[in-house]
Amino acid sequence: MARHPITRLEADGFGPLDRVDIRLSPTLNIVTGDNATGKSQLLKLMYAGTRTLSDESALTKTALSSGVADALTGIFRPEQLGRLVRRVRGRSRASVSLKYGGIREPLSFDFASNARRDVQIRSVPRAPIVDTPVFLPSRELLSLYPGLVSLFETREVEFDETWRDTALLLGRAALRGPRVRAANDLLAPLLEEIEGTVLEENGRFYVRLPVGSARAGKIEAHLVSEGFRKLAMIIRLVSNGVLLEGGYLFWDEPEANLNPKTQRAVARAILALARSGTQVFVATHSVFLLRELALLLDTHPLVGPDEPRYIGLYREAQAEEGSLAGAVRAETAADPADLTAITALEAESAQSLRYLGV
Repeated sequence: MARHPITRLEADGFGPLDRVDIRLSPTLNIVTGDNATGKSQLLKLMYAGTRTLSDESALTKTALSSGVADALTGIFRPEQLGRLVRRVRGRSRASVSLKYGGIREPLSFDFASNARRDVQIRSVPRAPIVDTPVFLPSRELLSLYPGLVSLFETREVEFDETWRDTALLLGRAALRGPRVRAANDLLAPLLEEIEGTVLEENGRFYVRLPVGSARAGKIEAHLVSEGFRKLAMIIRLVSNGVLLEGGYLFWDEPEANLNPKTQRAVARAILALARSGTQVFVATHSVFLLRELALLLDTHPLVGPDEPRYIGLYREAQAEEGSLAGAVRAETAADPADLTAITALEAESAQSLRYLGV
């Protein structure tokens, strides 16, 4: 398990988020909601804070102020930091607090809507983050891996820094020694799904398919299906130890461009990682993926403090006292059926009834 799992996120005025207070599971957290409610922003915000704490050797207000500003600017790519503050008439501020298990003080900071880079650190954690945070964008990166890191280092590019960060982690060498067995045990069902192994040679990734399969031999990563490449990223990050028995995985729309069969494999991979000790955060509006996860959890539930948390993001139709109409709020539950924010489920249910002529 991640030694310091994220246990609570508070955010107000960051992007569309309004007075959000979310308690999180140490194993699996599933963020859902309609389009433009900030699912990706929520994951990137948690990733930015966690990456900062894992990168900074000196946990001081000065170092963290610079580190948080660098992370938010590189990951969200605003023209200036204040553009990340919710738009209102006049000046306003965004405030964020991330609490980690086993660390008494949270990482708390805020910044103004007119800030270029100035971040005010309000609370400093007194221990570093020792596990590795990983952000997987909705697009696979194996086919883009050759030259991607050097491109970031030599050119001004518009890709956000999660792409570079993940490419660097994918490039770590595979494990050797006693941890290989633990990695192989975790990887067994995924390797069966893609019917091969993942390897890197001279800066390029390949999938080696076994003798007797339809396409036996070593195949360039970009020549296999996107679903295979998404699973292959997970396989690589487990086999090199990044997501083995710990760490944080922030996976944005893992179902993007995948057929239902591959989404089922992705669901199994998500739960395998959560059970093995990785704190997993998934943002999705796929009804199929949500239902597949629910079916798998019905068979082998996560219980007690490890039970999954479903986070629903929704826009307020009317402003409550102290908030704005259209601002995004959050609700949490241990069962997706208890969320009022699952609009995708409601839309699909209505379509099913129309199709059946009910």
